[in-house]
Amino acid sequence: MAANSSPAILPISNPQSTDNSQQSSSSSAVRAFFSGISETVRSGLSNRRPWPELLDRSAFSKPESVSEATVRIRKNYNYFRINYLTVITAVLAISLLTNPLSLILLAALLAAWLFLYLFRQSSDPPVTFFGRQFSDRETLLFLIVSTVVVIFLTSVGSVLVSALMVGVAIVCVHGAFRAPEDLFLDEQETQGGVSGFMSFFTAAAPLIPQPPGC
Repeated sequence: MAANSSPAILPISNPQSTDNSQQSSSSSAVRAFFSGISETVRSGLSNRRPWPELLDRSAFSKPESVSEATVRIRKNYNYFRINYLTVITAVLAISLLTNPLSLILLAALLAAWLFLYLFRQSSDPPVTFFGRQFSDRETLLFLIVSTVVVIFLTSVGSVLVSALMVGVAIVCVHGAFRAPEDLFLDEQETQGGVSGFMSFFTAAAPLIPQPPGC
């Protein structure tokens, strides 16, 4: 009599464990993204120049010509780059805080880009809205159209442009009137530029999922 063979065991996938793994992967991507931004900002701010040096009244003088003012702006920007970026960011933040509607719209737009596109994994289910599933291309098209609408058809665009113009004007006025003769900038540091300050986004670029067919 032949020995009884044990029945084959079929592998059974647990949908709940799959969902949990997807949620864990998404949450880890979010944490890595924001921790990377935080680390980059701290690293950039640690390289800023002392604020008293930026505001040294004894170093201010009127430029003799437009060409001299241009040279001053270039040298001061190379030296006070991080300080200038901080000033422009502060002007943007103040403008948004004084315009709550623009802040809410911009925050909603950023959240939509982060959670509907940047942080989505290839294994995530399609976006479902009102019982209809949207492909990655449709989701991307919706985000692009929403961005155009929010930036150009609401007050967000005018607030951002106005704040940037004010911030750049402050930087240019300071750079033109601040005599750079007492500033010493290492050549290697000049070549570093903003690329070092934004290195996190360059490093994170391969992690951003690409739509199918690209």
